Amino acid sequence: MYCDYLIQILTARVYDVAQETPLEYAPNLSARLNNQLLLKREDMQSVFSFKLRGAYNKMVQLPSDILAQGVIAASAGNHAQGVALAANRLGTRAIIVMPITTPQVKVDAVRSRGGVVVLHGNTYDDAYAYARQLEAEKGLTFIHPFDDPHVIAGQGTIGMEILRQCQQPIHAIFVAIGGGGLISGIGAYVKRLRPEIKVIGVEPVDADAMSQSLKAGHRVRLSQVGLFADGVAVREVGEETFRLCQQYVDEIILVDTDDTCAAIKDVFEDTRSILEPAGALAIAAAKAYAEREKIEGQTLIAVACGANMNFDRLRFVAERAEFGERREAIFAVTIPEERGSLRQFCELIGKRNLTEFNYRIADAKTAHIFVGVQIQNRADASKMVETFEAQGFETLDLTDDELTKLHLRHMVGGHSPLAHNELLYRFEFPERPGALMKFVGSMSPDWNISLFHYRNNGADYGRIVVGIQVPPHEMQDWQAFLDTLGYRYWDENKNPAYKLFLG
Repeated sequence: MYCDYLIQILTARVYDVAQETPLEYAPNLSARLNNQLLLKREDMQSVFSFKLRGAYNKMVQLPSDILAQGVIAASAGNHAQGVALAANRLGTRAIIVMPITTPQVKVDAVRSRGGVVVLHGNTYDDAYAYARQLEAEKGLTFIHPFDDPHVIAGQGTIGMEILRQCQQPIHAIFVAIGGGGLISGIGAYVKRLRPEIKVIGVEPVDADAMSQSLKAGHRVRLSQVGLFADGVAVREVGEETFRLCQQYVDEIILVDTDDTCAAIKDVFEDTRSILEPAGALAIAAAKAYAEREKIEGQTLIAVACGANMNFDRLRFVAERAEFGERREAIFAVTIPEERGSLRQFCELIGKRNLTEFNYRIADAKTAHIFVGVQIQNRADASKMVETFEAQGFETLDLTDDELTKLHLRHMVGGHSPLAHNELLYRFEFPERPGALMKFVGSMSPDWNISLFHYRNNGADYGRIVVGIQVPPHEMQDWQAFLDTLGYRYWDENKNPAYKLFLG
């Protein structure tokens, strides 16, 4: 059925519950990018997200007898709060099915707004299927988080506000994509009135359903999605949102976790507000785009779409932001085990600020140093490698090595003569109560664990590294264990950092 989104957006009922959020200049980011970066502050809504616009616009249009029976939704959090708030305002009940992995801050927020929370499944898709089941059983109306014209039109009012608030030429608008409702609404409005403005979508590298779908020419369902940016952790985009993105989206930029964490820090330094990962995706992409295109003096707009951040995640964000900003480099440097060599190495570092320094004798001839150094950019790190090696110090740049960033930097310090037949593997599993014990309990009691490191970073996944002694004749059993475990894993036995410091 044809839908004129321009009319739908212009007549959308959102301002009973939503405010027109400011389009705010980001001075520090603008100076660094040599462009004017404006933030559309949807994190300032009462539910700290744009989602209440679409939810309310959908619900207010329901016939009164249908609305009175109640509504149901599936959501990782932000849509849930919008539905709960809208239901409260309209005097009806709302049941929200949320994955059990949803940050507690979002669960509490839904309950505080009168929503009845049902926790079910590990992913949005699990919650969605169960919500549909309850919809039929209880005679409720399902409020889709993105694939509904009224929801899309409600989100499109953001595009209407942007064009009204910024009269000057706009080079590009950056918008996070989960299911595609937000960018579909913004794109439908902006491209109708100002087609010269680029509408650029943003997805995490591990949750890129829209990017893959646009490349394939049809909707692609992902087998799994990363959950760090839980607000956009969607395996399959909507039918209508896919159609609209085919029409209106100029390109999609993929960003990784480190870049997202750096963007959260950037926005905090400019606004003293803390965005959630999904809310910071657009800022990360604007930075990447400006660097890639080498543009200057242009106006770029990034939609800061949410701020429902779990406080526990801040440890992880702060740690990884330095990598995302390319402000820290990690090196393994081999120096002669002789008097004066350590002093010589320190002189090469000069007055640079050290973030980490670990030293341990490896043998009678050489010593290995694990060092973290603050840098200006990646080119600066390359120069340091050249400087070290020019003095005869063999250097390994470990800045982009996941094993190093997640584990080794906290474990450096020992080769063990007792670790015979040691295998080293990294594992990743959904972080929830009991998951670590389940992992340990699944291993054969005949295998001795010779190394184990786990840190709870308040993130979406638990990450561990395990050294385990498996006799050569049991390697087939070990592979069978890996095949049946069901967790992602990486063989790190050939990792050069492991060989230097632990193997």
